[in-house]
Amino acid sequence: MHIILGITGSIAAYKSCTLLRLLVKAGHEVQVVMTPSAKEFITPLTLATLSRKPVVSDFFDRRDGSWHSHVDMSQWADMLIVAPASASTIAKMTHGIADNILVTTYLAQRPDTPVIVCPAMDLDMYSHEATQANLQKLHARSHHYVVEPAEGELASLLVGKGRMQEPEVIADFVGRYFAEQQRSSQPLYGKRVLITAGPTHEPIDPVRFIGNASSGRMGFALAEAFAVMGAEVELVAGPVACTTHQPHITRHDVMTAEQMHSACLALFPQCDGAVLCAAVADFTYPHAHASKLKREGSGGLNLSLVPTQDIAAALGQMKREDQRLVGFALESDDGEANAKEKMQRKHFDFIALNSMQHSNPIGSDSNDIVLLFADGRREASGRSSKAVWAQRIAAHFAALFTMS
Repeated sequence: MHIILGITGSIAAYKSCTLLRLLVKAGHEVQVVMTPSAKEFITPLTLATLSRKPVVSDFFDRRDGSWHSHVDMSQWADMLIVAPASASTIAKMTHGIADNILVTTYLAQRPDTPVIVCPAMDLDMYSHEATQANLQKLHARSHHYVVEPAEGELASLLVGKGRMQEPEVIADFVGRYFAEQQRSSQPLYGKRVLITAGPTHEPIDPVRFIGNASSGRMGFALAEAFAVMGAEVELVAGPVACTTHQPHITRHDVMTAEQMHSACLALFPQCDGAVLCAAVADFTYPHAHASKLKREGSGGLNLSLVPTQDIAAALGQMKREDQRLVGFALESDDGEANAKEKMQRKHFDFIALNSMQHSNPIGSDSNDIVLLFADGRREASGRSSKAVWAQRIAAHFAALFTMS
């Protein structure tokens, strides 16, 4: 991204070197624009070395008299950061006093260009009603963001509560802003999606359980793919060793089918849809022993199992017209016929069929999936990694919201 870093006359100007270094390291192209008083605190040469660009501080280049076009810089920039922002510059930005190239560049910005203002001044100046009124006016402007000074006892003791926020905090704010802007262009942005993953464990005693070999990899790959495509993901996960990486995934850990059933019923009404990938146990032992069963003298062990609650059927009955529902099926015989029947019975919009005829997909890194759609479409792309299948399923899920 193209960033203009505006530096004003403040003792905190030395922090701009660290901020500039962080922005360049993150891959941004940075043009530094200084007010005349800023050069009293830090030299343009230092900033030019870090940015690999000549610093702009006057309307005309003193070497050859060439014109520094504030309009061209404004059109070039994807963001303007003023750090540190002195009380004087904040006042000039608020009231449109264009007596230096930084404020002139600010006034020439496109209306949709984000402006990040990072105040830095004495606490009394920062607290003054005039400064606070100016900051409120800036904050109220469209696409303007005020990164408040550092707070807390340590800030007060060392350099005052009005000190500029740390460069790392500002750089993180910039990174999150651009990441969110990128997310907002994704097809699932604004959607909240429930995804289930992994097995469930149905206890027999404190150390034994009924379960299966599901690794949870497919469900976690789905969660990552949906988050990358802009969704807020509610991930209900059984006992697995998988981890999440995307910050827009909220993980809900459960153990049993009953716990997963309760979590899904609570979350689904607030979601735009769900993808049910978990390998939920079909049966549970309703009389789990409180203490560990002993082999000696037991004469064997007979368990009377009862069916677990059907999460997919429950969500299918709850499903609103504006919600979408996707299921998974693992079949060993008559796979497509059984999957189609399951899709209709549980009100899925489409179903991902895993067949066990050629190999067992549980615990593997890849799947051979057939997608069957409620409108009769069929997609089979052969064996691919679970990450690739997750991306395909997320894309088909997103398309459901654009279909009439």
